Amino acid sequence: MNMKQMALAACVIAAGSLATSCGSGQKEHDNPFLQPNYGTVYDIPPFDKISYDDYMPAIKQGIAERKAEIDAIVNNPAEPDFDNTILAMEKSGRTLSKVMLVFSALNETDNCPEFDAIDAEATPLTSRASDEIMMNPGLFARVKSVYDRRDSLGLAPDQRKAVEDTYNRFVRSGALLSDADKEALMEVNGRLADLYMQFGRNLLAATNEFEIVVDDEKRLAGLPESSIAQAADAAKERGKEGKWVFTLHAPSRLPLLQYADDRDLRQQMYEGYINLASSGQYDNGPVIDKIVHARAEKAKLLGYPDYAHYMTANVMAKTPENAENLLMQIWTPAIKRVDREVAEMQALADREGAGITIAPHDYYYYAEKVRRDKYALDEDEVRAYFSVDNVRKGIFTMAKKLYGISFVELPDAPRYHPEVKVYDVRDAENNHLAVFMTDYFPRPSKRQGAWMSEMQISFIDDNGPVQRPIVYNVGNFTRPAGDTPALLTLDEVETMFHEFGHGLHGMLSKARLRSQSGTNVDRDMVELPSQIHEHWALEPELLKDYAFHYKTGEVIPDDLVAKLQAASTHNQGFVTTELAGAALLDLKWGQLNPAADETVNAVDFEARVAEELNMPSQVQFRYRSPYFRHIFGSDGYASGYYTYLYAEVLDTDGFELFAEKGIFDPETAASFKRNILEAGGSVDPMEAYVTFRGHQPSVDALLRNRGLIDTDMSINHKGGK
Repeated sequence: MNMKQMALAACVIAAGSLATSCGSGQKEHDNPFLQPNYGTVYDIPPFDKISYDDYMPAIKQGIAERKAEIDAIVNNPAEPDFDNTILAMEKSGRTLSKVMLVFSALNETDNCPEFDAIDAEATPLTSRASDEIMMNPGLFARVKSVYDRRDSLGLAPDQRKAVEDTYNRFVRSGALLSDADKEALMEVNGRLADLYMQFGRNLLAATNEFEIVVDDEKRLAGLPESSIAQAADAAKERGKEGKWVFTLHAPSRLPLLQYADDRDLRQQMYEGYINLASSGQYDNGPVIDKIVHARAEKAKLLGYPDYAHYMTANVMAKTPENAENLLMQIWTPAIKRVDREVAEMQALADREGAGITIAPHDYYYYAEKVRRDKYALDEDEVRAYFSVDNVRKGIFTMAKKLYGISFVELPDAPRYHPEVKVYDVRDAENNHLAVFMTDYFPRPSKRQGAWMSEMQISFIDDNGPVQRPIVYNVGNFTRPAGDTPALLTLDEVETMFHEFGHGLHGMLSKARLRSQSGTNVDRDMVELPSQIHEHWALEPELLKDYAFHYKTGEVIPDDLVAKLQAASTHNQGFVTTELAGAALLDLKWGQLNPAADETVNAVDFEARVAEELNMPSQVQFRYRSPYFRHIFGSDGYASGYYTYLYAEVLDTDGFELFAEKGIFDPETAASFKRNILEAGGSVDPMEAYVTFRGHQPSVDALLRNRGLIDTDMSINHKGGK
């Protein structure tokens, strides 16, 4: 079975999820998206009753309904106020939101040709429909009227912020442009939407196309048994039984780079990864060239010097220069640390008589060797205590101790894939708070990475019901192999805590408005809840509650915990350099204004940026541009990848308060819950942070956390992005 066949098979298997009537003209089928509710527990989408044929009719009807609702707002003869304009807009488009949240979720977790076809038809329709709303002069006139009178309308703080945010969103979307420029901007936005879709498709296809087939068992020396078993299972799935197959998915790629004694094998994997989607049929280079040109056009139309200034103007950083200044405070000590790390690796390689000079494809391997040598810490030994079920227990225990919430599995609830687990989240008074879903293992139909999103967004209607959210976490963690359960690496453990932190942001939201609910905050702020919760992952007090050996049931021993603590800043020069380097590369892309007839070569551009930064030759950007989905797969983190480090300034400073008061201190946890998690985007993010912490943050806590400056403090746990 080739990779395309595997992706198709995965999509079909997942669809225990989707009705099998795709294209069959099923009689008397009621489109679930067009019903008042789904009729399921907590209104979870009934995946087994949804057919591919349901999406486009629901999307088109949703667009039409929203247009009618917007027209009603525009034509309302009453003087514009918060309720009849801003709140009415908040309440519009619920059918469209309903279907698009489900479609987006499944398209990224169980992509298949049917979804590609829907995406190709839906994307230009939804993009243009959104532009038409944001450029509607009558609607903007009403919004501006409310905005201009906001001081005299007696608005609550969250209402005032919603008015200001709505006005700014219209202006940033082109509401002040001439009709001709509005039309030009809509054309650019449509072009970008298509390019983002193409970038993602190329990346998924290129990822699934790559494989390394090993037919000599001797080449597997050094690899953990779990990785070997996983590679054997992958080979069997591909009709290559008796061999071993390694892919670019992190649970396959990273153990090979970290443990394989065969240097050529490591180099083959490393080069396969850094050249992903960089040539051939799925080359994203030409797509990036077009994206950069389109973004420059968009920035110019909206009156900004470049795209980076456009993207940072509306968030906490305000300018790309401010973001770069923060990054350079981290970059300089990070690359100095890399020099020390490489020297340690080279010394170890020389002692072993390896006869090599440390190269980029050696970094993971020799970093692990140095860790074993310095700290007597073997990550394969550590993984035995971190089965996926144990770590899930860990995140739930953390949430219970901090915020009083509990998770009750719903084994009979609808799910979009057999591996998905569904939970009823209940507050301290045992009231329903949210639905939480987990989907943790890779498959060919799922894009790489880990993320959190929602299938239903919370809001509080003053004149009606309270809608609670449906939140999901997705990962690509190490699968079970043979009789061995899924044993997670430390990076995967911290990633699970990270995405669960995003989940808590959604689940605990008490914001009244959908636009301010949960993770609907400035990009600079959105990573604070995710990253601060990473700190609990390796805290001894919590480890005793969840880290048990998968064979013996033994709790993780104190001496192993001590080794984890001692080694917690190991290799942080490399980790910080590749992360900060990617963030700086992203900002440089955003500041590029190519001439219309100029072709931008991604490889050449990256090389120039690396040279300007004096980037260590042994370290690559965390993501090369052709697979940097954060910034080229959508607008989401474009000129905003720095926010992971910006938020780390906040999370490390914030966690120092927990370390001072006690990591489960009720008063500190209650303050974080109230001011950050429950508030969402209803308050200014820096005001919310200062209210919680008591002062403005500085970069010093981050540098201490990563061990990049000398300190006596021991708050130093870090996860990856």
